[in-house]
Amino acid sequence: MSILFEPIKIGDLSLNNRIILAPLTRCRADYQRVPNNLIKKYYSQRVSFGMIISEATSVDLLGVGYPRTPGIWNEDQVKSWRNITDAVHEKGGTILMQLWHVGRISDPIYIGQVPIGPSAIAAKHKVSLVHPEKFYETPREVTLAEIKQLVEHFRNGAKNAKKAGFDGVELHGANGYLLDQFLQSNSNIRKDQYGGSIENRAKFPLEVVDAVIDVWGPGRVGYHISPRGDILDVNDENPLAAFSYFVSELSKRNLAFICAREYEAKDSISPKLKSLFSGKFILNEGFTKESGNNAILNGNADAIAFGQLSISNPDLVQKFKMNEKLNQPNPKYFYNEHKYLFDLAEPISEKGYYEIDKIGYTE
Repeated sequence: MSILFEPIKIGDLSLNNRIILAPLTRCRADYQRVPNNLIKKYYSQRVSFGMIISEATSVDLLGVGYPRTPGIWNEDQVKSWRNITDAVHEKGGTILMQLWHVGRISDPIYIGQVPIGPSAIAAKHKVSLVHPEKFYETPREVTLAEIKQLVEHFRNGAKNAKKAGFDGVELHGANGYLLDQFLQSNSNIRKDQYGGSIENRAKFPLEVVDAVIDVWGPGRVGYHISPRGDILDVNDENPLAAFSYFVSELSKRNLAFICAREYEAKDSISPKLKSLFSGKFILNEGFTKESGNNAILNGNADAIAFGQLSISNPDLVQKFKMNEKLNQPNPKYFYNEHKYLFDLAEPISEKGYYEIDKIGYTE
């Protein structure tokens, strides 16, 4: 029997197996960023996973950067998420919310203004899921007062996640989004206490961690990292040093887990990071049943998060157990049912997507 099927305790959470549902953006919420019955069905179908980590969920309207991604800043969202967590719990599942702010990976079509970032450096990529294609704009460097406000947005998101019935939260500190932008050297060239040394660059992400721990306690909080720095133009001049410091700081806070999106290769630094961390270490990206099992047996991970395979196989746990053939994921259906979810040539209102997003928004 594969070690993937053995139970595990992660912080305060007791899981039936070590197969984790990775957080996956599906762009299926309604136009007010409220999760719907389709999302409820999606998670209800996957309760056999040892732990579900929700799709990235924005803590503030100005933190969105994709069409129809859900939020957790208002009561309508809390109420709808509660309907989903109740459905998961009724079937014996465990579900955490991933808290998110995209930072510079947004656009005025979504937020009605220039996006923010640690520094005025644009990501050298095109805005996702938008047609005609356009490049990301140069963000505005966030002020010190705004940094304090951002910490409170994450704190409020954590409080709302608790009201919505989640079992814990994971902070999205990976993949080139706001927390990752502050941490890594090529996207953060600030000259104040939040830039320069790794200690300074880690300051804001750690303030967010501390705020969320105040709400949940460390045993129900996780953190998502991508130490390879291979997405959305965020990377570090010395990733091993940067992430070693950061992971050590997370360990001091007795965080429940880290989930690292880093495929296995000779240059992987996740095994070194795991040795610095007191909690459980989850690996993600490109794993199979066999490679995931081996990663745990080799001591490189405690559990494995599966992404694309879980989209096409809601019964992945059962198929792994029975050694059944897996459905292969089809990227055509990753994001709702359309290749482009927002067509600039045919705006859905004269004022743009932002005007629809902000309906029901409360500060």
